[in-house]
Amino acid sequence: MRIVQATLEHLDLITPLFVKYREFYGELPFPESSRKFLEKRLSRKESVIYLAFPDDDDTRLLGFCQLYPSFSSLSLKRVWILNDIYVAEDARRQLVADRLLQTAKKMARETNAVRMRVSTSSSNEVAQKVYESIGFHEDTEFKNYILPINSD
Repeated sequence: MRIVQATLEHLDLITPLFVKYREFYGELPFPESSRKFLEKRLSRKESVIYLAFPDDDDTRLLGFCQLYPSFSSLSLKRVWILNDIYVAEDARRQLVADRLLQTAKKMARETNAVRMRVSTSSSNEVAQKVYESIGFHEDTEFKNYILPINSD
């Protein structure tokens, strides 16, 4: 398995899997909007996306993860937010998520980040076990809140 950082040339490969990821979380597919969203993130360098491929096939995407940069005012350092990770159904149980997470962790270290953050649904026990196996642990120091902002 090979892990590569996505470029604009990968858009046609990423988009269908990104759409499946959105559908997994109950969102409507919106393939064209999804493609434009990814295109903006990559062209503006607003996120880092890692892709997993089989060793012998550059056309079959096994999975991806997308990270967004943030910063910690308290530690005066970078933080990476692991916002999206998804493995194709036919590639599950092949350690694809582990390899993507290890690559993300390596990048976080190389950019002198103080931490990576990730959220998942409280019912997604499979993802929770994968995160914990990589070294993530539940935040007991801070409670997280969200404020939905509607564009109505």
